[in-house]
Amino acid sequence: MDEVLPAPLPPYRVLTGLVDRFGRTLTFRREAVGEFTGEITGVTDGAGRQFRLVLTTQAQRAEEAQQQAVAAGAKRPDIPVSLPDYTEYGRDNGIRLSAVWLTHDPEYLENLPAAPLVRYDWTPRGELAAVYDRSGTQMRHFTYDDKYRGRMVAHRYAGRPEMRYRYDDIGRVTEQRNPAGLSYTYQYEKNRIIITDSLNRCEVLHTEGEAGLKRVVKKEHADDSVTQSQFDSIGRLQSQTDAAGRTTEYSPNVVTGLVTRITTPDGRKSEFYYNNQNQLTSASGPDGLEMRRKYDEYGRLTQETARNGDITRYSYDNPHSELPSATEDATGSRKQMTWSRYGQLLTFTDCSGYQTRYEYDRFGQMTAVHREESVSLYRSYDSRGQLISVKDTQGRETQYEYNGAGDLTAIITPDDNRSETQYDAWGKAVSTTQGGLTRSMEYDVAGRVISLTNENGCHSDFSYDVLDRLIQQSGFDGRTQRYRYDLTGKLTQNEDEGLVTLWHYDESDRITHRTVNGEPAEQWRYNDHGWLKEISHLSEGHRVAVHYGYNRKGRLTGERQTVHNPETAELLWLHETKHAYNEQGLANRVTPDCLPAVEWLTYGSGYLAGMKLGDTPLLEYARDRLHRETVRSFGSMAGSNAAYELTSTYTPAGQLQSQHLNSLVYDRDYGWNDNGDLVRISGPRQTREYGYSATGRLESVRTLAPDLDIRIPYATDPAGNRLPDPGAAPGQYTHGVAG
Repeated sequence: MDEVLPAPLPPYRVLTGLVDRFGRTLTFRREAVGEFTGEITGVTDGAGRQFRLVLTTQAQRAEEAQQQAVAAGAKRPDIPVSLPDYTEYGRDNGIRLSAVWLTHDPEYLENLPAAPLVRYDWTPRGELAAVYDRSGTQMRHFTYDDKYRGRMVAHRYAGRPEMRYRYDDIGRVTEQRNPAGLSYTYQYEKNRIIITDSLNRCEVLHTEGEAGLKRVVKKEHADDSVTQSQFDSIGRLQSQTDAAGRTTEYSPNVVTGLVTRITTPDGRKSEFYYNNQNQLTSASGPDGLEMRRKYDEYGRLTQETARNGDITRYSYDNPHSELPSATEDATGSRKQMTWSRYGQLLTFTDCSGYQTRYEYDRFGQMTAVHREESVSLYRSYDSRGQLISVKDTQGRETQYEYNGAGDLTAIITPDDNRSETQYDAWGKAVSTTQGGLTRSMEYDVAGRVISLTNENGCHSDFSYDVLDRLIQQSGFDGRTQRYRYDLTGKLTQNEDEGLVTLWHYDESDRITHRTVNGEPAEQWRYNDHGWLKEISHLSEGHRVAVHYGYNRKGRLTGERQTVHNPETAELLWLHETKHAYNEQGLANRVTPDCLPAVEWLTYGSGYLAGMKLGDTPLLEYARDRLHRETVRSFGSMAGSNAAYELTSTYTPAGQLQSQHLNSLVYDRDYGWNDNGDLVRISGPRQTREYGYSATGRLESVRTLAPDLDIRIPYATDPAGNRLPDPGAAPGQYTHGVAG
């Protein structure tokens, strides 16, 4: 019986929508009549939001430009009312997208934006000239070649200098001019591209293949080192050889191209497995430990087994949600989440049933976080979407200011202290001022810090090699340190005022030993899995070592400390500590040599609930809905009415407010300023007050008690370095008698 073939598709089809695997539909509305017939002018997303796409023709843009010129009293611009039907890029009907408006939002029916979300300007030749955000700020600007339509010769970001380009006769970039950073020139030869920056550093790219299969197979770096790559016949990476001649091999799947195996130069292998949807299902490393993942029929992650065997499960409340409604970790603790129709986290309920709520504005920016115990945090944004204010439950507000480029220029703390940062043209911080003290940075043309000047006016200078690696640092104290690297970039030598440290590595790039001025220092050894099994050093000639043991899941099970005689290798001292884990894989017991085990009990995802030494209870904790400690019971009576207890309370903003013991003499109350600095600790016998500078540094500690009033100053230089103890110098201490 012959198979019946499906009917041929119509020669012309119009896309009206896209449906994803969760049933969400992106719908396109096209104009049926008029000059925009067939063009998309409306979009409804999967969440129900509707957008209007404002289109313009070349004639409309020309008319608008002429009207603006007349209104401004300027000469009418010479703008064509039509564009060529065909260009080297394809057919061009002259229609351009000019703006995108939000016209319907299911969550904000009565509060739609009064301005477009984004707006575009076009040149008289139909080239994109500028992009504006929802605040009307120009974010991008483009300039084009007068002769070649569509060839961009310059562009800039908001608040940044303009970057310019030059081209050769066939349209290849030959020069990139950066007025405040590195510029580049490009020289093209057969199967070779030479790139030279404004520091005269040169890189050469050697290529093979044509068109979409052209690949860089060799790269000559600025330090004359060479790296190489090999690709298969369809352009997939098969191997990379580093500057030291070591090769890493990649094995892609024949059909999908996904990497299934990576073999490092030392022969160690990592393997990767995928399902029919090309999702990673398992990965094993050189140590043999394996990570595994499971997915449901919609491709959503349902279970993940970590390398140490811990299992995390994910569940979903309906087939149309791609975000999990609950997770369950290896301890059995279950966390629940709810999401908005826009994929924003609305609530998070932890393993104890305690909930955190999140609020957002119409643009998806988080505006409030409400936690248990009435602790909240509020955020405000400007019209550009920049964070301008954070306010806590007590109304204490921190404000933020920005420049035209969007760089954070000022932070005003709740006590009105202001810290300011200035930037160079490319957005790198050049100075920071706080409390009248300034720290400044200087950069070279490559954007590397070459000098740091602290608040004392002292300098720290930095030098780099041609690969941007730090090779010398002169500190504020005048001390000079120098660094050297091997061909692959690993640190091999450090010189510090006469001390020369050499670092040595094995073929897996793991550090094996270190010497100082030719004398052995530390040594590192590894087991067959690649895990650290021993670290040792010499102390007064004695070999001091720490040995590590692991279980098959890679968890630390023991530490053995040893000291050996330098001449006979006789064991002089031994101490061993064992580590144990509960069924869920959480550490819960440490057993030192000749001592009872120390065990601790946790709940949820690891919150400490109690500890004991052998069979003797040491501590028990009670916690509030934020899992903060509220009651701590001590000793063998922990948990009983006779227990010795410490009770803690907190301010509405979450700071420690008081601690009270059974014995009132040890009670403490805590005071804080608007910036969150501790300013007072009060007890029945004495009070301590803490003073701070405008930069937030501790300036003084005052102790008050009956018949006692002592103030101890803490003097620092402008850079924050502690000055010598003033001792009994006049005016440094004040003593008084409470009246």
